[in-house]
Amino acid sequence: MKYSFRILFIPLLIGLALPGPVMGSVVFKPGEKAHYKAPGEEEMSGTAQQLFERAQEAERRGDLNAAIKSYRIIVKKHSKDTLAAGACFQMGQLQERQKKYLMAAQSYSVLAEKYPKSEHFETAVEAMFRIGEMYLAGQKQKILGIPIKSGTGEAALIFSLIIRTAPYGKYTARAQFDLGRAREKEKNNESAIAAYQAVVEKFPNDPLAVDAQYQIGYIWSQASVSGTYDPAAANNAKTAFEDFLARYPNSEKAAQAKQHLKKTEHKQTSTSYDIAKYYDKQKLYRAAAIYYNEVIRQQPGSTEGEKAKKRISELRAKVGDEKLQPPAVTAAAADKNRKRPHSSLETAPPPSSNEQAPLPPLDSDVSLPPPASLLPDTTTAPPPSTSDSSTGPSATPQPSPETAATP
Repeated sequence: MKYSFRILFIPLLIGLALPGPVMGSVVFKPGEKAHYKAPGEEEMSGTAQQLFERAQEAERRGDLNAAIKSYRIIVKKHSKDTLAAGACFQMGQLQERQKKYLMAAQSYSVLAEKYPKSEHFETAVEAMFRIGEMYLAGQKQKILGIPIKSGTGEAALIFSLIIRTAPYGKYTARAQFDLGRAREKEKNNESAIAAYQAVVEKFPNDPLAVDAQYQIGYIWSQASVSGTYDPAAANNAKTAFEDFLARYPNSEKAAQAKQHLKKTEHKQTSTSYDIAKYYDKQKLYRAAAIYYNEVIRQQPGSTEGEKAKKRISELRAKVGDEKLQPPAVTAAAADKNRKRPHSSLETAPPPSSNEQAPLPPLDSDVSLPPPASLLPDTTTAPPPSTSDSSTGPSATPQPSPETAATP
């Protein structure tokens, strides 16, 4: 019996020792329905001045959460009061002290957007930029207080807030450039290029415009050699670096831009030459001539350009110029001949003796097979060459030799 009493008595003591449930308030007002307020909310009523004084008192005693709560209610319920802008700024300041950086940046952005004439406007934008660069530099996002993942996405969000709320501010050009850096870190090349392009177009006189134009060329250059060679990306890289050198010929990065441009041009020429040799080996001479002429157009004085000129001459001597022309050109010439009145004395020219001559041997057996769409229907394209590999977009299909431009 004694033990049974103890078993019943111990839970009773524990229950008495623990605090009872916190009850909310049911508020009644004349002419209104009763409504419930969560614990603590009933103390948050009052004028903006009363709430502001309450928040400052909470700050003095070190209760930052209570202070933030009061400031937030001022901004939410008394947004047009003269104290609202100051309350919003103080809320951001306290959130920074608590290392709740993303929340602080959001508070500052509310101030910049809703109270652009506030004396705290410039300071708030500067604080946003500082927090954004902190995330960009490696500050990780926290979940339940634990650093979980890179804060690059948060950095991009903050820089976007600066661009939206202060489009002509002191930090806007830098925020636009850093937005490009954040997107580049995320491997989002399209968005990165768009951000850098905005710097060049909107802030052409800012020193960062030089770096932004260079980065556009660099991203395209990397994309052109990532995975399978991408000729469209290579062409974009070439254009971007040419623009850079035209705009900023005296830049300290001009030498690097020239090196990238030279490398890109050589890669374009080398790729066209390899494709031409592939078609040459397959005895698809019309397609080969198209790409040999592309090599000559790209870099006429290069080693590949000289070899292409020589090979074009050899093919003309072998099969005749007409067989090297695209179908459209050949068809147009034939149509013109049909419309011309023929004399009874005209006879067909004798076949060229060159048609019986053996083809000169190729310089080497190097080949870069094009996409299967360029090959005859009965042929299977060999696997792509693995000599060029990196990280980036896949190759853009080469134009069909049958529809390509005149060599």
